[in-house]
Amino acid sequence: MKPFTALACLLLALIALLQLTRLLLGWEITINGYAVPLWGSGVAALIAGALSLMVWRESRM
Repeated sequence: MKPFTALACLLLALIALLQLTRLLLGWEITINGYAVPLWGSGVAALIAGALSLMVWRESRM
């Protein structure tokens, strides 16, 4: 696996893990007075996890 591919895969997996952690623990995020809903973290975790998996699978071919 090339270094950039490994780094991209690792970074996307970390983002997915952090988003899932926020969702499960209920951490609140407020940006400029707007409370970001928890379901957004679920969507972000799915997208980042899927991208990480796709990059990893692509690198194995």
